[in-house]
Amino acid sequence: MFAKAFRVKSNTAIKGSDRRKLRADVTAAFTTLGTDQVNELIPGKEELSIVKLYTHKGDSVTVYASAGNPILFELEKNLYPTVYTLWSYPDLLPTFTTWPLVLEKLVGGADLMLPGLVVPPAGLPRVQKGDLCAVALVGNRAPVAIGVAAMSTAEMLAAGLKGRGFSLLHTYQDHLWQSGDKSSPPAIAPPVLDATDVSEEKVRGDMRALALQGEVEGNGEPHRLHGERPLPDASEDGSTGDPSQDLADSKSLQEQMDDLLQQCFLHALKCRVRKADLPLLTSTFLGSHMFSCCPEGQQLDIKKSSYKKLSKFLQHMQQEEIVQVKELSRGVESIVAVDWKHPRIASFIIPEPSPNPQTVQEGSREQPYHPPDVRAFYCVPTSMSLLFRESGHRKGSTLEASEVRATIIDYIKKNDLVDANNKNLVKLDPVLCDCILERNEQHTVLKLPWDSLLSRCFEKLQPAYQVTFPGQEPIVKKGKISPIDITLAQRSYNKKVTVVRNLEAYGLDPSSVASILQKRCQASTSVTAVPGVKDGLQVQIQGNQIHHLGQLLLVSAAWLISSND
Repeated sequence: MFAKAFRVKSNTAIKGSDRRKLRADVTAAFTTLGTDQVNELIPGKEELSIVKLYTHKGDSVTVYASAGNPILFELEKNLYPTVYTLWSYPDLLPTFTTWPLVLEKLVGGADLMLPGLVVPPAGLPRVQKGDLCAVALVGNRAPVAIGVAAMSTAEMLAAGLKGRGFSLLHTYQDHLWQSGDKSSPPAIAPPVLDATDVSEEKVRGDMRALALQGEVEGNGEPHRLHGERPLPDASEDGSTGDPSQDLADSKSLQEQMDDLLQQCFLHALKCRVRKADLPLLTSTFLGSHMFSCCPEGQQLDIKKSSYKKLSKFLQHMQQEEIVQVKELSRGVESIVAVDWKHPRIASFIIPEPSPNPQTVQEGSREQPYHPPDVRAFYCVPTSMSLLFRESGHRKGSTLEASEVRATIIDYIKKNDLVDANNKNLVKLDPVLCDCILERNEQHTVLKLPWDSLLSRCFEKLQPAYQVTFPGQEPIVKKGKISPIDITLAQRSYNKKVTVVRNLEAYGLDPSSVASILQKRCQASTSVTAVPGVKDGLQVQIQGNQIHHLGQLLLVSAAWLISSND
């Protein structure tokens, strides 16, 4: 949430009544704190300020700062401690442990994945889904991050410690931490394990659950999860692999699609759907909102997820009490209620666009589309050849607009055609008369303003364009390049289709575009011949898909699209 710089709206000293209310809120939110500890955290006389800010994603956050350090922040009426507070009260939240190398990824805005957890001998802390948790590093109990559990401990173990474990809200070294004194985490020794504190049956249960996911060594070596590299021995050079790479490699295609599905679901609810939109057809929610939230370069395909169907996925989300789905008419389901205060929505951080988008695709990786370089040119016709001959251009030569202007200006100056009494006028010699004047103007028009002369010259030239595809030789064609044409056609009283033409001119394969749109819009598509156009192809998509198509093309290329409703 604070991985990038935020914008401060206001910074004011707290009032006495607000101070008392804050103490009450802290007592209610963190029941493990005693009265003395609450008074210590929220002192009665020391200066305490309220900072209202907007994150780089637009979330409104209230931060409470004491002695220059942020100690608490409030998001959508939920109160969270900062790392500065957790260093003073390390037992305030259930704490999970990860490797030091993972911290860099967390500071960059990544969530903590379960394969990155280190399982202590006493087992993982017992939490429920949605609980606020802290994250510490191996060898130091001082928390370096806080987040919300994406599943309960039992579910983590049942899943074999695979998948997303925690949605992180704040980390050491992020911009919220930088607004304080930028101190480093104190050294807090991990708790000494007393054999009487650990139930033998509890440890055995955790080990049995872990055995479902990976081998548990019984030869005195540290317990390791499947795919996890062992820590180096103290006698070695200390070099280790990157655990964050293991987190990505350990996920199957189905798990990646499940994560993408949940990401698009939460993204759509947080940013696109409003209370006034309800009730909202589930098909509209998927087609108009979830697919629009799919990161660039990725394709959301529910059939490749473990849910297989949208209705099954929404049932799971309803069980988590995020949304409420009802069948308002026979066979048609709608989302009728959304809990926008749910921890999963409140803690969701909108992902940054990927600079190198990758498509979730089985067996291969789809290369990102690189649009062609399209440039407008002008071709010299026979009637204009005399004007351009002095500059070395012949009939059929192609020039850019800047070259045309430079050639005309150079001709006028060389032949001393600028009016001596009015520099804004150009005298017309026989060559200019023959090139740009109509027959009835030959003996009446003797001078022209600069702008009029230049515009007449451009009108007399023939339009052309050059298309250069990456890695290929430029192609020059006469005429104007046609834009991609998107038309909404009515096929019957209640049936519409979206028709797209002229994709080939920009290096886009109609069949590939149809395949992508079929998955993104969840609608039938077809590729047919364009009536009356030789070798022309058009893509037809069922329904009004202009929004999805326009968005797909705009993120893939840098050219204009004509859209006819």
